Order: sequence, then C-alpha cells, then structure tokens
Amino acid sequence: MRERYSQRLPNAGSAVIVAIGLAVLAGCATRPSPEVLKPVHLSEPVHSETVPDRVNVLAATNRAPDSARGGFGGTWAANLTYEQFTFSVPPGRKDTAIVYPTVKPDPERQFAVVERKPLPKDAFVKQALGSVQPDGTIGIFVHGYNYSYQEALYRTAQIAADAKIPGAPILFSWPSAASVAGYVADRDAALSSRSELDSLVTSLSASGKVKRIILFGHSMGGFLVMETVRQLKLQHRDEVVGKLAVVLAAPDIDVDVFRSQLTDIGQMPIPISLLVSKDDRALVASSFIAGERPRVGRLDINDPVIEEAAMKERLRVIDITSIEASDGLGHDRYASLAKFGAQLASFESGRRTSAGDVGAFVFDAAGAAVASPFRLAGRVAAAR
Repeated sequence: MRERYSQRLPNAGSAVIVAIGLAVLAGCATRPSPEVLKPVHLSEPVHSETVPDRVNVLAATNRAPDSARGGFGGTWAANLTYEQFTFSVPPGRKDTAIVYPTVKPDPERQFAVVERKPLPKDAFVKQALGSVQPDGTIGIFVHGYNYSYQEALYRTAQIAADAKIPGAPILFSWPSAASVAGYVADRDAALSSRSELDSLVTSLSASGKVKRIILFGHSMGGFLVMETVRQLKLQHRDEVVGKLAVVLAAPDIDVDVFRSQLTDIGQMPIPISLLVSKDDRALVASSFIAGERPRVGRLDINDPVIEEAAMKERLRVIDITSIEASDGLGHDRYASLAKFGAQLASFESGRRTSAGDVGAFVFDAAGAAVASPFRLAGRVAAAR
C-alpha cells in the first residue's frame, strides 16, 4: 500500500520557491490582532436595501489567554476555555474574503463581533445542544496550521453564514503559533490537543439528542481530527466513534501516517470524506518540509490506484480542484465550498448504504457530467 499511494512531487527547487512564496504571502497580508474580538455596537444601515446577517459561533480552545490583549495566543493551556460569539456578517459578499473591522466598523463591508461572553462548560454544552439540527446533527470545525484564535473564529463565522447553518457551529481552536515558521511547533501543538478535542466530542455525544457529529478538519486540523478518532477507537469508545462523520479538507497528513491511522481506526460507520486538490501549493510546501513526502490532500483521483484504495478503505475522495480559492495557493477551497453545505451534509448523512457511497468523486465547475452523488456541476458554475 505504501508504494501504491506514493505520488511524484515537484523537485526540491520548486518546493523551496513555493515555501518562500508562502512566507512572502503571509508577510504581506495584514493579520488581525485580538482587538477584532472586542464587541462593537453597530447601527442598522438606513439607506441600504440589505442588512448584515447575524451568526452565532461557539468556541472551545486549549490556548492560554492573552490577558494583555484580550484574546488567546499560541501558548498551551491545561484546560479548555469556552466562549460564545455573535458576528455581524456583511451582506452581498461575492467571495470568501474576510474584511476585519476597523476603528469605525462598516457593517456593509466588514465582519465584526457584536457580542462575546465566556461560558462555563455546562452552559457551553447546553448552548451546543440547543443548536442540534432536527436530524440530530451538530458540527465542529478544527482549523489548520498558522491560524490565530481570531482568524479561526472569523473563518467559522464566514462558513456558517455561507452554509446557512442553523444554530451555532462549534470551533475547536488548538494552540497554533500563527506563524509561517511555526510548522513543527504547530504539529506538536496539534498532537498535544488530542485529549481536549476528545473531551469536547465526548461531552456532546453523551446526549441522546446528538445523532451525528460532523468533525470537519482543515489542513493540519485534519491530522488532529484523525489522531483524536484514533485515540477514541483505541480506547474502545465505539459509542462516540459511531456518531462521527469525519470530513478532512486539504488534509496535511503524510500518506503513510494516514494509512497507519486507518489501520488503527478501522472502517467507520460513516465513511471518511477527503476533500483534495491536485494543485494545492501549500501542501507542496509542507511535503518539502517533511522530506518531500506526499500529503493526503493532494491525492489525484484520476489515478486508478487511488480509486481502488478508496474503495478498499471505504473512503470518499472528492476532488474540489475546480472550486475557486481565495488565498492564491489553492489551500482554502473548503471555505468556498461552504455555500454547498446542504448538499455536503446530505452526502455525509450516512443514510446511503450502497457501494456508491465510497470511491473517487469530483465537483465539476465546468458543467461537465459529474461522476458523483453530488450532481453539483450546474450549481457550482451558476454560483461563480
């Protein structure tokens, strides 16, 4: 299986160029400070035909508080902290870009926090259970490498708004250093966060009201998700694992590590879904950092070996290369995918039991026939 999963990577020189490009992009971007977490009062627009949306987000983090600036940093904490946020989301947005609030926020252009409050664990769980959808579904988003707490929160709000998620989605924010140079530190932080994510998932699954937990991990967050599911399985917590629908977007996981994780986890009641892109340049860089080892997020579904492996391991490998990215690297397509949340949720519902549930599928933005239960070609094209 090891040789069969392997893929040819760009030469080292190309990978170095990509890595430098990542650093330049991160250095040029203006990154938000914890100041953007302070609630602001917004007056309703008088002359606008549209008004900002309001979305709620629940957050659980094992980051240590940044007492000086009012947020959370990259230092590890011994315990989870719980919060509730309400965001104002600008109407009429055409893409997934997030415009952070300034001293005088403009609700028609900028996202903004309008309410924030800390919660004890019991109150957090109660709020989360109040957001369970009629079919018993609740969702947890786990961000990736190089994310600050505030960036992860605003991204969760954007996804919730675009996917029109009822209730409040949950963010699990692990202590990323939020630094391009912090790749190794972030991997250690992700590994150290398994028990905290385990605790959050277990707390929610204990309720009979919860039938399914969508555990959505992006990039290195996908690695954390898989390690947490593996830990639960090794602890024989099948009553928890049985409620999990795992979705890994651009997973930054070594293909052999992933194979080992699958061996320990075994077949999931709801097949694991992988959202992959052949041209994800961020994963080219991470492959180079890891000694030019291939990453799961760049699997090529046109390779019959990949489709065969997906069938054997009961995986859904879904190519989203055609979905528009906003980061210039093809690594944040999952955020653009949010507008198709209803279709994705339907696909992940676990109600389908035929062999067609697993294998290799594609979102096709060009309008060609789609070899997938999604059948979203026309919808993707129309949304552009």
